[in-house]
Amino acid sequence: MGQDLRSPQGTPQGTPQGTPQGTLASGPRCIALVGPFQSGKTTLLEAILARTGAIPKAGSVDHGTSVGDASPEARQHKMGVGQTPATTNFMGETYTFIDCPGSIEFAHDMRAAIPAVDAAVVVCEADERKLPQLQIILRELEDLNIPRFLFLNKIDKANERVRETLATLQPASRTPLVLRQIPIWNGDLIAGFVDLALERAFVYREHMASEVVQLNGGDLDREKDARFSMLEKLADHDDALMEQLLEDITPPRDAVFDDLARELREGEICPVLLGSAARANGVLRLMKALRHEAPGIGETAKRIGVADSKEALAYVFKTLHLQHGGKLSLARVLTGRFDDGAPVQASSGEAGKISGILAATGAQETKRVSAEAGDTIALGKLDTVKTGDTLTTARIAPPSLAGVAPAAPVLAMAVAAGDRKDDVKLGQALIKLNEEDPSLAVVHNAQTHDTVLWGQGEMHLRVALERLHDRFGVNVKSHPPAIGYQETIRKPVTQRGRHKKQSGGHGQFGDVVLEIHPLPRGSGFVFVDKIVGGAVPRNYIGAVEEGVVDGLSRGPLGFPVIDVQMTLTDGSYHSVDSSDQAFRTAARMGVAEALPKCQPVLLEPIHVVEIVCPSEATAKVNAILSARRGQILGFDSRNGWTGWDCVRATMPEAEIGDLIVELRSATAGAGSFTRQFDRMAEVIGRTADQIIAARRVAA
Repeated sequence: MGQDLRSPQGTPQGTPQGTPQGTLASGPRCIALVGPFQSGKTTLLEAILARTGAIPKAGSVDHGTSVGDASPEARQHKMGVGQTPATTNFMGETYTFIDCPGSIEFAHDMRAAIPAVDAAVVVCEADERKLPQLQIILRELEDLNIPRFLFLNKIDKANERVRETLATLQPASRTPLVLRQIPIWNGDLIAGFVDLALERAFVYREHMASEVVQLNGGDLDREKDARFSMLEKLADHDDALMEQLLEDITPPRDAVFDDLARELREGEICPVLLGSAARANGVLRLMKALRHEAPGIGETAKRIGVADSKEALAYVFKTLHLQHGGKLSLARVLTGRFDDGAPVQASSGEAGKISGILAATGAQETKRVSAEAGDTIALGKLDTVKTGDTLTTARIAPPSLAGVAPAAPVLAMAVAAGDRKDDVKLGQALIKLNEEDPSLAVVHNAQTHDTVLWGQGEMHLRVALERLHDRFGVNVKSHPPAIGYQETIRKPVTQRGRHKKQSGGHGQFGDVVLEIHPLPRGSGFVFVDKIVGGAVPRNYIGAVEEGVVDGLSRGPLGFPVIDVQMTLTDGSYHSVDSSDQAFRTAARMGVAEALPKCQPVLLEPIHVVEIVCPSEATAKVNAILSARRGQILGFDSRNGWTGWDCVRATMPEAEIGDLIVELRSATAGAGSFTRQFDRMAEVIGRTADQIIAARRVAA
């Protein structure tokens, strides 16, 4: 969280003059910084804040001094693990940047943030290995029609030409990538760039504004060629510009800027800018592009469908539970005005009252008395509000504007409080953790009695455990969740169960005869009563069934028994000593004596797994599945995704446990899967022996 930085010092000194003004968007703007893991998003945020005067000096991710990645977990792992908002001022206008994590494991934070932003800056680099991650991120933005710039970072370290890089990156984008700048080379080093729309050349000065220079010779020829290529792409959506190009008429510069802004806002192009966040190169050009071309809150409200709303509306994109500050709801105001202390209604139907409005920059916070359309703020102590809710000051709950469903979880661990007295505390902490991050899921396994925490990957769960300990003060023990093994029988048996116990006073007597039959797979448990002549009184039949269920809860191999029919055929009773408990015990004893004679067999759960992966990794994925006892059902191109495949297979649940770790390693961090229970299947041979032996050791 952070301070509201609106001081005059936000206007940079020495910025290049001459950019066409055009029609600027009104109101504070909100920009998402997104991109693949370790592409330099947080470093770019630092460069922006330093260049606009919001902070005296850019911090460092490696040294733990950045405004972004401010949480203890982010600092420890040197990576983004959650959203970081930061507000600054540029040329008299307010901008809030939301630094979103790049890892696919924390992608839900990005998905939750982007619906209400005005535009996104996609930070990437000339690294073909990160192309699948880039495609995933661009796909999210494209589906929501979020205007987007691509900032080609680390240009000072690029080892191939920009046009070659652009050709490599284009398959990741469904809209044309339009090169806005070309580099100026000094030997093998990039010394500056030419702005193709502005027709002006700049030489980089490290951590300073670039210097305007004259173009001549080969650089001038390259500029003319690259500019014409940019105009051709713009002309695909502008008939008047196409006519001018065909007639060899130079279009007015202002018209070119208008085209760039319009086609960006309508999702027809993705402009590409160059720079080096670490050296603060290209930052001012990026800010100028955002200022003149990115839409404002009015157009964003229109895109979301609330431009005509007469009520105040805000979208909640993040929930935080601070150790000492209580619950905060990060929100973007879309229309109207919110005042501190005002009652609000949420789209979920819940009501609340704002207790504090805060401006947000990193880990700091500054109080405000109100917030208006365009502002990105934190609202205090809205206990019933959750991420994804729409808020209004009206008395009627508003419709939900952006439902963001989390991806299916892919990795699980069983968790328990290190001290039994902390069980309740752990339960409350898990609820808060899930509120902060809906891509986590908590499941109570009735069969194994485990509390299972599901997440998006190994690092995702590791960070969750760290938060439980550091922020919520709960020491947590964790272990892999138990597999839902079961057993069944092959052979029918008839067995008498007799319980007789004599003591002072009333004794205990129950006597039953049970026929045990195997059933087809998936039948479950069936109880049949065939008592005639009152051999077992009717009032004890229910107790017999309960005893049978008790006996089936743990078979001779150590697991619950399924797919059997128990038929009560005969028995006897005592008029004084018989009771519900006696017959329940007799039935349980009969089942326990019968099952070892029924040729018990071990069953394991089998799931249908659907894996999505880049096509070049499909062979590796098939090998992984085969090594994990998977049966490949087939694969096909992923519908609507260029260069991706979808592989379907059946796999034992025991082999799926850490599948995602190996899968991500084989797919440069981009692959994922969904799974669905299919059936229980028999396990034989050495595998079965190992499972049974491990169960007996555990018992």
